[in-house]
Amino acid sequence: MAKAQQTVVFQASDGLEVTADLYVKGTDLPYIILLHQARYSRGEYREIAPKLVNLGYNCLAVDLRSGGEVNGVVNRTAMLAAGKRIPAEYYNAMSDVEGAIGYVKSKSDKPIVLWGSSYSASLALIAGAKNLRVTAIVAFSPGEYFDQPDFVSSKIGKLAIPVLALSSKAECQPVRELLSGVNPKLVSYYCPTDSGQHGSKALWQSNPSNGDYWMAITMFFSRLNKN
Repeated sequence: MAKAQQTVVFQASDGLEVTADLYVKGTDLPYIILLHQARYSRGEYREIAPKLVNLGYNCLAVDLRSGGEVNGVVNRTAMLAAGKRIPAEYYNAMSDVEGAIGYVKSKSDKPIVLWGSSYSASLALIAGAKNLRVTAIVAFSPGEYFDQPDFVSSKIGKLAIPVLALSSKAECQPVRELLSGVNPKLVSYYCPTDSGQHGSKALWQSNPSNGDYWMAITMFFSRLNKN
């Protein structure tokens, strides 16, 4: 069983205080850093994180500064950034991602999996391309969400770690195009047979095809554990 979930705070790379939910099963286990989609909070993972813990991972579900409220969980980082008039566009949240990686590094020397949802999936891909402690990426509905065309694809061509990309059915082709410059041997895709869902909420019980998404997740982590 995981230890009781606790709320923690740490500093982003630019000094902003970031709030996150920490789920710890064991100090000898790797970590998954969970990043939410636009207008959401760490509450995106209230239903998801305990299941990942049961797969053998500790989890850190982060409130990014670009976000809001979901599942009754208010995004404290976004509130703080707004109160201090700190820019909170999508890419500004990279400082929070970097802070989360640093926080996990301070607690553990185990591998780190970055998991993103929508715009934060793109941040996860970019961060994973340059941080050696990140050993795998789960990207739900990544895309070119930033102002500059081809911004994400231009930064991820040298990715050298396993990537699982999942999306709604309508997003499958754009996701493949985004990742077309990455070594195809490293990238696995999941495209639903029904319309599916955008972002990590595809795993919520409210999504009729959540079981198929969970199967893709379970198989990906099983392969990781064999390597």
